Amino acid sequence: MRGTKGKIHFAWWVLLGLSIMIGLARGGINNAGGLFLAPVSQDLGIGIGNLTIYLSISSIVTMFFLPLAGKMMAKYDIRGLLIIAIILQAGSFALFGLMDSVWGWYVLSVPMAFGAIFVTTMAGPVLINRWFKEKNGLAMGIMMAAVGLFGAFIQPLAGSLIGEQGWRQAYIILGVAAIIIVVPVILLFIRKKPEEKGLLPYGMLQVPEGEKQSQPAERGVTMADAKKSLAFYSMLLFLFFMTAIGSFAQHIGPYAMGIGYEVDFAGKVMGAFMVGMLVGALAFGFMSDKIGAKNTAIISMLSGIVAVSLLIFVPGNAAIFTLAIGIFGFVTASIGTLGPLLTSSIFGNKEYSQIYASIGIGLAVAGIVALPGYGYVYDLTGSYTLVLYTIIAMLIINIVLVTLAFKGKKKLEDEGLYN
Repeated sequence: MRGTKGKIHFAWWVLLGLSIMIGLARGGINNAGGLFLAPVSQDLGIGIGNLTIYLSISSIVTMFFLPLAGKMMAKYDIRGLLIIAIILQAGSFALFGLMDSVWGWYVLSVPMAFGAIFVTTMAGPVLINRWFKEKNGLAMGIMMAAVGLFGAFIQPLAGSLIGEQGWRQAYIILGVAAIIIVVPVILLFIRKKPEEKGLLPYGMLQVPEGEKQSQPAERGVTMADAKKSLAFYSMLLFLFFMTAIGSFAQHIGPYAMGIGYEVDFAGKVMGAFMVGMLVGALAFGFMSDKIGAKNTAIISMLSGIVAVSLLIFVPGNAAIFTLAIGIFGFVTASIGTLGPLLTSSIFGNKEYSQIYASIGIGLAVAGIVALPGYGYVYDLTGSYTLVLYTIIAMLIINIVLVTLAFKGKKKLEDEGLYN
């Protein structure tokens, strides 16, 4: 963890800043949103399906602006971008508390999603790849574990705030608190690249003054070659289905309350979900370094099948329900941890940010379809059972897609395109 002269390498401070920022923005703001669906729906007389359209709008915004975000991060000051982004995301979330019509959610979802692209999706993978040449998987795992750690505290707090203060005050408190905490963290800890601190990335040895540093070439495939490969479309579909699976997290609250649990219990269960994410992120980062991203992804999908099966067949037992949601949180960590790690493992780092931003469209499209889709299934059937069986099918499909993606990588190597 140390750089020259026994000091802690600044890469670890960047990781700390990213962990706090993404922990609050994703573990707090994003994942707490599901707890508001049922109370807002009941209070304003809005169907959950209609309300969750705002999440689809967010996904559409993400889909269109992901490539632009990658270019903006390469061109502009990263700290200025991230400060504006957290104000847009958390500020919009706070303003939900002032809305009386579903149109308020639809309109505010646009700036909220635009900010979230930078804060929760792009900043972490891009900066970790710039700052860490060693222990990349561990760093990614630590960052995503922070999402689980912060969420483990924030989700029960959000549930209590909704129960005691009402959903309006809860929206405002969470959104404003995120801005107040994250802005100073960005200013203190976030830097665009090691050169800004006169450093090399973590894992690259410093050389004596006067000697020339040999910069190893980044290995991998170009974006042009990646787009023509089986691996690219397998990964795009993998992220689509993985995000569709993870999107059920927004419906855990309504699902729990729909089978008879109280809102406070739903908040506590979301705490278990975030603990599962914490464990999963650390485990996936460690396992990817040890047994490879492919094997780790398959283990994750199998764990998901176990978790969803418990939700289907033993929903009425509070302890087993909590355990199943915890395991589901473990699996959901795959989106933020295994997505970037699989991308670098399959395509290399030569044009990583462009390839990941393009594959990331799968995340956005899944949100467009799955988030309201699950709500409409519930509105029509009065149950999430069909949704849960669909999730099991997607988990099985993802095992096949990971296998195909690595076959696609081998083909790229055999064709001499991986260099």
